[in-house]
Amino acid sequence: MVANASGQPDLRGEPRLRLQGINKSFGAVQALRNVDFEVYPGEVVGLVGDNGAGKSTLIKTISGAYTVDSGSIYMDGHKITITSPQDATRQGIETVYQDLALCDNLDVVNNMYLGRETTVGPIPVMNEIEMEHRTIEILKTLNVKIPSVRVPVAQLSGGQRQSIAVAKTVLREARVVLLDEPTAALGVAQTRQVLNLIKRLREQGLAVVVISHNLADVFEVVDRVIVLRLGKRVATFDVKSATSANVVAAITGAEFEAGENAGMEVNA
Repeated sequence: MVANASGQPDLRGEPRLRLQGINKSFGAVQALRNVDFEVYPGEVVGLVGDNGAGKSTLIKTISGAYTVDSGSIYMDGHKITITSPQDATRQGIETVYQDLALCDNLDVVNNMYLGRETTVGPIPVMNEIEMEHRTIEILKTLNVKIPSVRVPVAQLSGGQRQSIAVAKTVLREARVVLLDEPTAALGVAQTRQVLNLIKRLREQGLAVVVISHNLADVFEVVDRVIVLRLGKRVATFDVKSATSANVVAAITGAEFEAGENAGMEVNA
């Protein structure tokens, strides 16, 4: 059972994803030091920290790009092993990196199904009609607005492209979605579109992890903030009772007065 910020048992049940005692080194550099991490179904967790804090290493560990040196990973309380991106995908873990991994010359439908095309007939050919209908259904469920599912991705705005990349995770029936700087380099309107999409993922019961340096965006969409510093988890905040100043102090390691520590669970 996980304790909440007040030290009482957390009654939400088993986390969708839980990491325990994760260590990862690159030669003499220890990137992660005995890190615990958890995210629940229907929860958005913000993962924050300064450059070199270990955020990207932790996400790549979850997504299978890196293999842990030691520690355990659990999905819905069951211990699993992730040694490759394929392992992560089989467990329902999908990652959307900053580069989005979209093909500009393909339309939305073919980007959604890239590498997982639906086929029909004794001599398999792509079932374009089914793929198009399913794409429209998912985009409608997520309230993603684009001119047409047959428009090349290159013609979409940054926010629309980000939305397509996220919608792909729903198509693949993800249970955990990892978003790496999802609002980076987006304008105000496009950022709003992506933040609303993250809220809809939560409403659908997905466990969502957002890495971001933009604390205003973090506080708008997440339920908890987990802070990494120098490869260690140092604090956890409930956004309902914390401020961005609290989080910045934890990120930088600054001392702050006892009365300012609202909503924080110290992990160091």
